[in-house]
Amino acid sequence: MPSEFGLEGHSDADILAHAITDALLGAAALGDIGMHFPDTDPRWKDADSLRFLAHAAGLVRDLGFSIVNVDSTVILETPKLKDYRQPIRESLARTLAIEAERVSVKFKTAEGVGPVGEGRSAEAQAMVTLSR
Repeated sequence: MPSEFGLEGHSDADILAHAITDALLGAAALGDIGMHFPDTDPRWKDADSLRFLAHAAGLVRDLGFSIVNVDSTVILETPKLKDYRQPIRESLARTLAIEAERVSVKFKTAEGVGPVGEGRSAEAQAMVTLSR
Protein backbone atom coordinates (compact mmCIF):
# COMPACT_ATOMS: atom_id res chain seq x y z
CA MET A 1 0.00 0.00 0.00
CA PRO A 2 1.32 3.45 -0.83
CA SER A 3 2.83 5.35 2.08
CA GLU A 4 5.74 7.63 2.85
CA PHE A 5 6.42 5.37 5.85
CA GLY A 6 7.70 1.82 6.04
CA LEU A 7 8.93 -0.67 8.58
CA GLU A 8 12.42 -2.10 8.88
CA GLY A 9 13.10 -5.73 9.67
CA HIS A 10 15.23 -8.71 8.75
CA SER A 11 12.46 -10.18 6.60
CA ASP A 12 9.84 -7.99 4.91
CA ALA A 13 8.72 -6.59 8.31
CA ASP A 14 5.08 -7.63 7.83
CA ILE A 15 4.13 -7.20 11.48
CA LEU A 16 0.64 -8.63 11.01
CA ALA A 17 1.85 -11.86 9.38
CA HIS A 18 4.50 -12.14 12.12
CA ALA A 19 1.95 -11.70 14.91
CA ILE A 20 -0.39 -14.32 13.45
CA THR A 21 2.53 -16.70 12.85
CA ASP A 22 3.53 -16.32 16.50
CA ALA A 23 -0.07 -16.84 17.63
CA LEU A 24 -0.36 -20.07 15.62
CA LEU A 25 2.96 -21.40 16.88
CA GLY A 26 2.15 -20.43 20.45
CA ALA A 27 -1.33 -21.97 20.39
CA ALA A 28 0.21 -25.29 19.35
CA ALA A 29 3.16 -24.97 21.79
CA LEU A 30 5.62 -24.85 18.89
CA GLY A 31 7.70 -21.94 20.12
CA ASP A 32 7.88 -18.62 18.32
CA ILE A 33 8.77 -17.20 14.94
CA GLY A 34 12.39 -16.60 15.96
CA MET A 35 12.90 -20.31 16.68
CA HIS A 36 11.72 -21.25 13.20
CA PHE A 37 13.03 -18.27 11.22
CA PRO A 38 15.89 -16.65 13.17
CA ASP A 39 16.91 -13.16 12.12
CA THR A 40 20.51 -14.34 12.26
CA ASP A 41 19.92 -16.67 9.29
CA PRO A 42 20.63 -14.94 5.97
CA ARG A 43 18.06 -17.21 4.25
CA TRP A 44 15.30 -15.10 5.79
CA LYS A 45 16.71 -11.69 4.81
CA ASP A 46 13.92 -9.83 2.98
CA ALA A 47 11.76 -13.00 2.99
CA ASP A 48 8.03 -12.80 2.37
CA SER A 49 6.41 -13.17 5.80
CA LEU A 50 3.46 -15.01 4.27
CA ARG A 51 5.91 -17.93 3.82
CA PHE A 52 6.35 -17.95 7.60
CA LEU A 53 2.59 -17.87 8.09
CA ALA A 54 2.00 -20.73 5.64
CA HIS A 55 4.73 -22.77 7.35
CA ALA A 56 3.20 -22.23 10.80
CA ALA A 57 -0.25 -23.18 9.48
CA GLY A 58 1.22 -26.37 8.04
CA LEU A 59 2.91 -27.25 11.32
CA VAL A 60 -0.29 -26.88 13.35
CA ARG A 61 -2.20 -28.97 10.78
CA ASP A 62 0.52 -31.65 10.96
CA LEU A 63 -0.25 -31.89 14.69
CA GLY A 64 -3.92 -32.52 13.91
CA PHE A 65 -5.21 -29.01 14.58
CA SER A 66 -7.51 -26.97 12.40
CA ILE A 67 -7.60 -23.19 12.45
CA VAL A 68 -10.99 -22.06 13.74
CA ASN A 69 -10.41 -18.31 13.55
CA VAL A 70 -7.88 -15.49 13.66
CA ASP A 71 -8.43 -12.22 15.51
CA SER A 72 -5.78 -9.58 14.88
CA THR A 73 -5.12 -5.90 15.44
CA VAL A 74 -2.63 -3.56 13.79
CA ILE A 75 -1.73 -0.48 15.84
CA LEU A 76 -0.21 2.46 14.00
CA GLU A 77 -0.85 6.12 13.43
CA THR A 78 -0.45 6.26 9.68
CA PRO A 79 -1.22 5.21 7.02
CA LYS A 80 -4.89 4.50 7.63
CA LEU A 81 -5.54 0.92 6.57
CA LYS A 82 -9.35 0.67 6.66
CA ASP A 83 -9.62 0.63 2.87
CA TYR A 84 -7.29 -2.39 2.77
CA ARG A 85 -9.13 -4.50 5.34
CA GLN A 86 -10.82 -6.91 2.91
CA PRO A 87 -7.78 -7.51 0.68
CA ILE A 88 -5.66 -8.13 3.79
CA ARG A 89 -8.24 -10.57 5.18
CA GLU A 90 -8.42 -12.40 1.87
CA SER A 91 -4.64 -12.66 1.54
CA LEU A 92 -4.28 -14.01 5.08
CA ALA A 93 -7.17 -16.44 4.59
CA ARG A 94 -5.65 -17.73 1.32
CA THR A 95 -2.31 -18.24 3.03
CA LEU A 96 -3.95 -20.04 5.97
CA ALA A 97 -6.29 -22.04 3.68
CA ILE A 98 -9.40 -20.90 5.57
CA GLU A 99 -12.37 -18.73 4.69
CA ALA A 100 -11.91 -14.97 4.92
CA GLU A 101 -14.96 -14.84 7.22
CA ARG A 102 -12.81 -16.52 9.88
CA VAL A 103 -10.10 -13.85 9.74
CA SER A 104 -10.64 -10.62 11.66
CA VAL A 105 -8.31 -7.68 11.09
CA LYS A 106 -8.78 -4.52 13.14
CA PHE A 107 -6.89 -1.24 12.96
CA LYS A 108 -6.22 1.12 15.84
CA THR A 109 -4.03 4.12 16.63
CA ALA A 110 -2.08 4.78 19.80
CA GLU A 111 -3.70 8.22 20.10
CA GLY A 112 -0.34 9.98 19.91
CA VAL A 113 1.14 8.10 22.89
CA GLY A 114 4.51 6.34 22.95
CA PRO A 115 6.64 5.26 19.98
CA VAL A 116 3.62 4.02 18.03
CA GLY A 117 1.66 7.20 18.69
CA GLU A 118 4.65 9.28 17.69
CA GLY A 119 4.81 7.40 14.39
CA ARG A 120 8.20 5.82 15.14
CA SER A 121 6.95 2.22 15.24
CA ALA A 122 3.96 -0.03 14.71
CA GLU A 123 2.55 -3.04 16.54
CA ALA A 124 0.38 -6.02 15.72
CA GLN A 125 -1.40 -8.43 18.03
CA ALA A 126 -3.08 -11.69 17.16
CA MET A 127 -4.96 -14.55 18.72
CA VAL A 128 -5.95 -17.78 17.03
CA THR A 129 -8.32 -20.52 18.03
CA LEU A 130 -7.34 -24.06 17.11
CA SER A 131 -9.35 -27.27 17.44
CA ARG A 132 -8.46 -30.91 17.19
